[in-house]
Amino acid sequence: MIRRSVLALASAVILATTSAFAEGVIKLGAISPKTGPLAGGAVVTQWPNIQLWVEQVNAVGGLNVGGEMMTIDLIEYDDKTNPGEHIKLAQRLATQDKVDFVVAPYGTGFNIASAPIYGKFGYPMIAVSAITDKVDELTGRYPNLFFTLGTTTAFVEGVKSILMEQRDAGAIGNEIAMVNVADAFGIELADKARELFTAEGFKIVYDKSYPLGTPDLSPVMKGAKDSGAKAFIAWSYPPDSFGLAEQAIIEDLDVNVYYSAVATSFPAFSNAFGSKINNVLGAGGTNVDDPKIAEYREAHLKITGKVADYWASANTYAALQILEQAIVGAATLDREVVTQYIKDNTFDTVMGDLNFKNNFSNTFWSVGQWQDGVFRGVKGSNVDGAVDVRLKDGWK
Repeated sequence: MIRRSVLALASAVILATTSAFAEGVIKLGAISPKTGPLAGGAVVTQWPNIQLWVEQVNAVGGLNVGGEMMTIDLIEYDDKTNPGEHIKLAQRLATQDKVDFVVAPYGTGFNIASAPIYGKFGYPMIAVSAITDKVDELTGRYPNLFFTLGTTTAFVEGVKSILMEQRDAGAIGNEIAMVNVADAFGIELADKARELFTAEGFKIVYDKSYPLGTPDLSPVMKGAKDSGAKAFIAWSYPPDSFGLAEQAIIEDLDVNVYYSAVATSFPAFSNAFGSKINNVLGAGGTNVDDPKIAEYREAHLKITGKVADYWASANTYAALQILEQAIVGAATLDREVVTQYIKDNTFDTVMGDLNFKNNFSNTFWSVGQWQDGVFRGVKGSNVDGAVDVRLKDGWK
């Protein structure tokens, strides 16, 4: 009898202690690549900004949720750039870890593939690394899903407008060399580009896709050079954006317009190639002269020890600011209520005032350019601070 009483008391103490630790905590789940082909992008733009936001929130005592200060408990997993692994881990976050909220995945394909599992559990999912023309279809099916970077069409339109401007100025002709990574992101962008470019009278004289993670891109660049086109467009992901630039330098690709997509805005891109990539165009951008961006970049470096990139980093941080303001504004951890708050309100973020009409934000940068060591936004939607495009003039 005494032994049973002691065990019962011990169990009660353990339960009370566990409950005490659970109080005042918001569990945040994050699944993105730390290994595999997309890890190079996620470790630059995704993971450091999660770390930055969590540390900043906890440093001030957490979030005020209905009068209670609640700190963030981050639970993170590596999906190894494997959609099946991501979905398995998402199930674990929801059913075993029982997280309150999640950070949306890294990459267009991963956001689309995981939308059903996150939708099943009602997690508001602010996708900051997904570009698709299927926004209406996806948000209609998953009302918890929000898009911040624009559509496939908008991204291609940004590049198309530059091509038309430079053709009108006599800098390029009608011929374009175009390549793409063969995954959901690259395939959809290339398909849309073929449609929009040809409709404007451009001729794609070289059109090549390659698998994600292709180690040798020299044949791709040799083909682009042999085409003789004065404009080169690559719908690329982090590993290949670097590989293509390296081969363009080796081949001394003679073009006046050079564009590669994701990772072109990374500090490591500039570190790797220096002034050789001056006037290279790439996906996204920021208004680097905005004091909010300057303050954010300073905090990013101080807390994470890493330099933020000039596009997805700030967008990832902005998504977390939206989640923060929605939780505080809704004054609850009820995911359905928080999701509705995101739908109904405008949020003050490092990327400006953002709101969602039909779960889509129409404020985003589509194209930027390296100009004298800084990646500046040149095309976008409802953004301030765009600068004029410059022509590529050699690789020396």
